[in-house]
Amino acid sequence: MSRAGTIDGPQFARDRGTVSGTLGIEALPRLAESGCEAATIRYTVQGGANAEGHPCLAIEASGTLRLACQRCLGALEFPVELGVELELALSEREIDAAEDEVDRVLATRAMDVAALVEDEVLLVLPMAPMHERCEPETGEHDSNRASPFAVLAGLRKGGDSSG
Repeated sequence: MSRAGTIDGPQFARDRGTVSGTLGIEALPRLAESGCEAATIRYTVQGGANAEGHPCLAIEASGTLRLACQRCLGALEFPVELGVELELALSEREIDAAEDEVDRVLATRAMDVAALVEDEVLLVLPMAPMHERCEPETGEHDSNRASPFAVLAGLRKGGDSSG
């Protein structure tokens, strides 16, 4: 997997720069902390201007995340496909004062590309990832394995002999 590096946001937008690559889970620490077990994200970040003429970054990302299903706790493959345009703002005050639906990010001379991509991936994660239909684990020994509840019931009936 590649390291994404940093860009000078305002200059990158003026130059209509493009950077692309692939990020693994090791480059996405906040995603890993959120419970994602594995990830392969292909991304492209392109500088330019939006319809109003303001500098912006267009971010596209696609790939697959491995999350834990909140219903069965099994592995859940979650596809990611996103495209977003972020207007570059000169200050936090400008972002806070905006009264429109435009997505903005603070423009700096050292913008972490992996963090920009990770922000957008985090925003598309479901609150509680779940399979549409959970399937029980299959295996030859599963039918012969005693239920944990049956084992507990047996312990309860047998009592505690250690006193």
